[in-house]
Amino acid sequence: MKYNNMTPGIFLSRPNRFIAHVEIDGQAEVVHVKNTGRCRELLPAGAQVWCQRSDNPARKTKYDLITVRKGSRLINMDSQAPNHAAREWLAGGGLGEISDLRAETTHGDSRFDFSFVKDGKTCFLEVKGVTLETDGVCAFPDAPTERGAKHLRGLTEAAKEGFGAYVLFVIQMADVAYLHPNDVTDPNFGKALREAAANGVQVLAMDCYVTVEEMTIRKPVPVRL
Repeated sequence: MKYNNMTPGIFLSRPNRFIAHVEIDGQAEVVHVKNTGRCRELLPAGAQVWCQRSDNPARKTKYDLITVRKGSRLINMDSQAPNHAAREWLAGGGLGEISDLRAETTHGDSRFDFSFVKDGKTCFLEVKGVTLETDGVCAFPDAPTERGAKHLRGLTEAAKEGFGAYVLFVIQMADVAYLHPNDVTDPNFGKALREAAANGVQVLAMDCYVTVEEMTIRKPVPVRL
């Protein structure tokens, strides 16, 4: 997953979940935030950020907020990036040899990010992007998500029916210790994740190589349920 037309800036404020004010080249710009999560720990006033410039004259904003520096760590906060990175990883053999890779596949009353065939079995995979980190420990979600719990229940049912089922947490940064469900913020999601794992859903977490202009899935991270 690569970006072009990246420009550095200083985060000023976030009036709502869709836009932020960022100082770019000495001027305050209204930029689109490609992540509707809270992200409070990522965006204190004065944070160094990088924005992607768009040349589309029909857009209301000229920039998208993509990457932020938190301490010594670069974190990609584009909520669309995990799916792009996951597709590249799957197509490149991240889960071994697969075929018939498809995006946005419906099964039952759930719509999963990907489906594919592995070892002769149809499989479903749901991607969750992770940006919440404290002292090298990551947690998901950063806000309550009934939709996320519903995806897990759908994967659980698929696994019970004999399909392959995976949830892939794409950690949008490098060098973290482990990932755990954020039970304080959303105990319902944590419960659904543990039930999924107990019923055959493969729970995976991968960190990412992140630069200002790139995010690529890198290596496995332990998941502590």
